[in-house]
Amino acid sequence: MAPKKTRLLFLLDASGSMQAKWEESTRWQVAKTMLAKMADSLDSYGNLEIALRVYGHQSAVALKNCKDSKLEVPFAPKNAKAIKQKLQTITPKGNTPITYSLQQSANDFPEESDTRNVVIIITDGVESCGGDPCATSIALQKKRIFLKPFIIGLGDDPEYMKAFSCMGQFYNASDISTFRKILDNVISIALKKTTVTVQLTDEAGKPVETNVNMTFVNNVTDQPEYNFVHYLDANGKADAVEVDALLSYDLVVNTIPAVTVRNLDIKPGQNNVIKVKAPQGSLFLQQIAPTAYGRVDALIRPKGSSALLQPQPFPSRVKYLAGSYEVEMLTLPRIKEQIVIKQGQTTVLNFPAPGIMSVTQALSGYGSLYVLEQDGSQRWFHNLPETGSKINLPLQPGRYRLVFRTKNASSSQFTDVKDFTIKSNQTTTVKLFN
Repeated sequence: MAPKKTRLLFLLDASGSMQAKWEESTRWQVAKTMLAKMADSLDSYGNLEIALRVYGHQSAVALKNCKDSKLEVPFAPKNAKAIKQKLQTITPKGNTPITYSLQQSANDFPEESDTRNVVIIITDGVESCGGDPCATSIALQKKRIFLKPFIIGLGDDPEYMKAFSCMGQFYNASDISTFRKILDNVISIALKKTTVTVQLTDEAGKPVETNVNMTFVNNVTDQPEYNFVHYLDANGKADAVEVDALLSYDLVVNTIPAVTVRNLDIKPGQNNVIKVKAPQGSLFLQQIAPTAYGRVDALIRPKGSSALLQPQPFPSRVKYLAGSYEVEMLTLPRIKEQIVIKQGQTTVLNFPAPGIMSVTQALSGYGSLYVLEQDGSQRWFHNLPETGSKINLPLQPGRYRLVFRTKNASSSQFTDVKDFTIKSNQTTTVKLFN
């Protein structure tokens, strides 16, 4: 697969404050010189285009022009010469409309799928036009206009961190030497290959789990960026998968239930090892022979929770995270079991073969079935159909009570109550009004 094209947009501050002295030069002269050298070095990269947008250079600061922003050099491959020439013609003079410039930058990137759009902001001041650059940056990231921006603040201003860290990856260039290193590092981050190795560990921390779906979710857009099925080689070693370091991720390991790791700490340009505790065992719902129920499912929930993980059919074997669960088997009546899944082990569940409750009379009416508990109480679990058809109903072995009144009965006192017992693989006939 061919690598994605990367587009780097330099968003350069040319407001009046860039004329301020910085060590033996001015902020503008330093930024202009370093950006020119950087453009030269980028000409050697394939599958890369760069562009230059400048703000604060067309109107004097007194005019308070909050739309003073212009794409001076559009995207093109190997356009360092055009950028260097344009930089020589610019004189800093105006305001700092960062928000407006970000909004306009959305139109700078050509509409083309499967590209990496990157913004590098170089500024010596915060927003001066009342806009909200943080909200704008997040909104444009969510629209996938560009990836998480880089913001390089020139000079040591305590306002920078508060103003810029919410926009993207912020760097404070307190001196010229630091600025040079930051700019080199940012370019390296934007262009170098980054990989992640996910180790799925058991309860002892050993990376032995595998064959699980994993999703890297962009936690700005809440959209999935990558889906992988975890793999271990013959030596039990997890492989490395390539990810884009300019995105912020949550990792969802799609075990049952899922395990989520928020805000992955991914270091660009290297392989990152992420350990996720995900010990698994199996639940085997065993059904030795077909029954009168036909298909039977069980509802699986974490112990103490009403949240349904999934239905699981009989017979089947499914992996779950090690832990405690409630299994509700959809027999009649339903059976609830509390179980513990242990790492690397299989828990087996089955249910007794049902018997049949048979009502041979075709009576139309209203009937309910109750389980007779050991303490003499009764527990409702099923209503009979009101039609006059005969009934053959599979039930679990146990003691039951049928309460029934016909439709044409003239009083509640004409209610019949019959107790009966069901045994596995046997039919029990219940005769009403006898």
